[in-house]
Amino acid sequence: MKYKGRLGFKQYIPSKRSRYGVKVYKLCDSESGYTQAFRVYEGKDSSLDPPGCPEHMGTSGKIVWDLLFPLMNKGYHLYLDNFYTSVPLFKLLYCFDTTACGTVRKNRVGFPAQLVRTRLKRGESSALRQEELLAVKYRDKKDVYLLSTIHTERSVEVSVRGRVERIRKPVCIKDYNRHMGGVDLADQLLQPYQIMRKSRAWYKKVAIYLMQIATHNAFLLCKKANPRVTLSFLQFQLQGISGFLYQDAHAPRAVMGDRVGAAHFIYKIPPTEGKQKPQKRCRVCFKRGQRRDTIFYCPECPVQPGLCLGDCFKLYHTVRDL
Repeated sequence: MKYKGRLGFKQYIPSKRSRYGVKVYKLCDSESGYTQAFRVYEGKDSSLDPPGCPEHMGTSGKIVWDLLFPLMNKGYHLYLDNFYTSVPLFKLLYCFDTTACGTVRKNRVGFPAQLVRTRLKRGESSALRQEELLAVKYRDKKDVYLLSTIHTERSVEVSVRGRVERIRKPVCIKDYNRHMGGVDLADQLLQPYQIMRKSRAWYKKVAIYLMQIATHNAFLLCKKANPRVTLSFLQFQLQGISGFLYQDAHAPRAVMGDRVGAAHFIYKIPPTEGKQKPQKRCRVCFKRGQRRDTIFYCPECPVQPGLCLGDCFKLYHTVRDL
């Protein structure tokens, strides 16, 4: 998360577009980008002691354990980058019915030195197996090292963008490239809507960022529950904002389709504890620059607008620009 102010645990990563910021560790679904769990980095002096994690696990292993703990023993596949991947971590996760695949640094403890010394031409691969753990070296533009408890040594032919011929590539490399983008996908979908003013304090930025993650998760759940509803993330956010603005609105309703042409009916606004005959501002009259309150509304539209009986109700459900 981008942040350039004064902060003891601010991170500097030269390879990132936003080099300065607060680091947030996230566990995301590879297909949808749904954020299952997160943890804000609190500095190197912060203690991390997740339940059930062995003491010999390093910081990166403890982070993985902390985020993944509620999902263990459920048969999930986990994909990681080389910051987290290690031989002890993969063996431990395998004992808890959680298989994993990830790129690995060649100097990691336990990674076979024999594989590192093997010379390969571009497109060639070599693999070694020890029980459930597979170590792979693949030569592309440079050497790529990978550990997996999911895959076998099998290779497949794949097409390369911009080239006619097909090349052989280990299945573990192919699957890693396919499934590793969950966190990037979540960040990509949130990027256009991030509220990042320079004057905002770091803890406010973190709070807003976490609220946006929760909003994106709610959007994904809404799409899964209502697969026929075509709704963009922006439209979903605007409907949520409208619901908060209307204080007298009832409990949130399921997201519905377009109001124009819909078979909706007008109702009287039901009484509340504070008012026996509550009123709302007429949406159509307001668009015309007139202030007029009404006791009628449409409960089937997403924002449940107040509408005058007669022409206003008809116009709202036949004219799109209202």
